[in-house]
Amino acid sequence: MYLHLYFNNDRHAEDVRVLDKRLGELYHELQTRQHLEAHAKDYAKFFEVKTTPKRGRQVTPKDETIKQAKQFCGYWALLTHEKMTASQALHIYRSKDIIEKGFGNIKDRLNGRRLLVSSEKSLNGKIFVQFIGLILVAGVNQVMHSKQLYRQYSLQQLLDRLDEVEQFTAPGRAPKVREVQADQAGIYDSFDIINPVSL
Repeated sequence: MYLHLYFNNDRHAEDVRVLDKRLGELYHELQTRQHLEAHAKDYAKFFEVKTTPKRGRQVTPKDETIKQAKQFCGYWALLTHEKMTASQALHIYRSKDIIEKGFGNIKDRLNGRRLLVSSEKSLNGKIFVQFIGLILVAGVNQVMHSKQLYRQYSLQQLLDRLDEVEQFTAPGRAPKVREVQADQAGIYDSFDIINPVSL
């Protein structure tokens, strides 16, 4: 097994913020004697509680323990069973993340919020079409990485930009394509697709 460790400054700041908020909540619970059994381990880990006849209840944060906990903020890990560089592992992880987010978006973009099917056969067909849609999204993501399109667009922004290209048809007439803007033509070129034109 191979363990890849990563550090992210933005994630570090967010993790520290979340930890500080959590510690504040635990401190308040101890001060007000509103203990929760589920938090018992965290109470013992981060605070020292003393009760004396004169001073009453005293809750003292364990500064060294808190400092050590914050040192791990911002780190995360990937575990792989194949030998690869940290960059390769991260790229594969992010590619899979696109698919996972795609499954989450099925109910919206791929119309999977309501199944609206009357048989198991229809359900299987609809899920298959959605699966093909996700494969296409993964392919778009791969090209965007290789052509560095993420510097200009998110995946959603790129798809929305291409949604604006329209074709008009009328009986007995050749289809007409709305004028393709320069940035849209650039996207088509990045994907090695011939720009749509009116016939």
